[in-house]
Formats: sequence, C-alpha cells, structure tokens
Amino acid sequence: MAMAITVPRYTVEDLEHFPDDGNRYELLDGVLLVTPGPGMPHQSIASRLQLQLSDAVQRPGLGHVFGGGTIVSPPGTHLEPDILVIPAGYPLDSAWVDIPEHWLAVEILSRSSRVYDREFKRDAYIALGVAEVWLVDRRDKSVEVCTRRGPGKVVRDTIRWTVPRVGLEVTIDLREVFAGLP
Repeated sequence: MAMAITVPRYTVEDLEHFPDDGNRYELLDGVLLVTPGPGMPHQSIASRLQLQLSDAVQRPGLGHVFGGGTIVSPPGTHLEPDILVIPAGYPLDSAWVDIPEHWLAVEILSRSSRVYDREFKRDAYIALGVAEVWLVDRRDKSVEVCTRRGPGKVVRDTIRWTVPRVGLEVTIDLREVFAGLP
C-alpha cells in the first residue's frame, strides 16, 4: 500500500527564518518555491525594463517601480516579481502587506523559474488583483502579456501598456530590451 506524500506548508512569517543565501524564497498558498539568484542576461533585461517603466511612470510621479517588490497575502502567499509597479500615494516606508493595488508584475523566465512563473505565479498574480502580468522570455525574445488567468497575448515587437487609473500609454520596444543578449 502506497503512503500519501505530504508537502510541508509554510507561512509568510516562516520566511523570516530562511537563510539569506542568494536564493529566492517565495510562497504560493503555503507551498515553498525556491529559485536561484538571477544571472546577468536576466538582470540586464530587468534593468532595461525597469528603466523604461521608471521614466514613464515613476519620474512624473504616477507610480512606483521596484526591481524586486513583494506581493503578500498572509498567511501563505509571498511572491517577488522581478519588477513590480504600484500607484503613487503609498508611502515608501509602507509594508508590502499594506499595498493592496498592483498595476504590473513582470517575471523574466529562466530555466529554473519557467514552470513556476508560467503555470502557477501568473494566475496567482491575477487572482491577487494584479492588473497585468508580463512573462518575459529571453529565448523566444517575446513577452506574454496577461490580464486574466490562463495564457495571454504573446508580443514580439512593441508592448503598449496603458497605466491603470491614469490612461497613459507606455510603449516599450522589445528589440531594445533584448538587444545584444544571447
């Protein structure tokens, strides 16, 4: 007779006791997701996107752009997108758990995170109220743009993102984002 396998469940509070070892520790409904720290191509894409989003949204004071923000829904969900955009108006010393509105979460897919990001985290972000999710695929030189659960629209040339509540259209040329990357 086969024994049932139990998967340990963790809380947001438990994450405080995990090592600071360069890995990313996230929780999705109590299930621990662990991925290694990002490499240079990943970070290059993140910094290029973050710069463009910051120029469009943060500089004019419409919102905040974080490279490594956190979306928290206690007790068991703590997700860290590569880029997180929230509206202005929240003090910069706010706790992540106190931010209820998230305009954009960006995940840059890697070999170690591809399945988590595409199959689990994308839908979790939408369920948590994130208005839009981008899954950036360096290998395919594309971005999957998602505004609801399930697969989104794959874009290979130009992303046109409309900033919620503001109506501003932000245009991002993906050739610039992926330029020079292997």
